[in-house]
Amino acid sequence: MDELNNCTSFEWDQGNATKNWERHQVSRSESEQVFFNEPLVVANDEAHSRFEARWYALGQTDTGRGLFVVFTIRQQRIRVISARDASRREREMYRHGEPD
Repeated sequence: MDELNNCTSFEWDQGNATKNWERHQVSRSESEQVFFNEPLVVANDEAHSRFEARWYALGQTDTGRGLFVVFTIRQQRIRVISARDASRREREMYRHGEPD
């Protein structure tokens, strides 16, 4: 995904900075790690892209925790919308390297 390859940083707002920790115990750092570890499976999240393009990523943290991360890209910055542990189905998709 070319747009992701052109990103230079992350963007966090006050709400998203704490929301993922409070809801899913996923830290900002863990959310960001997914984008630096291989493999990374990325797909368009068309169902939730009414106002701006959204994608989801399936990946791993540095400790091997499998995460499902929804994000958008704004001015070459990755803006994480939500992050949580990957479900069994999502882990299987990740193992096969393919979104459904």
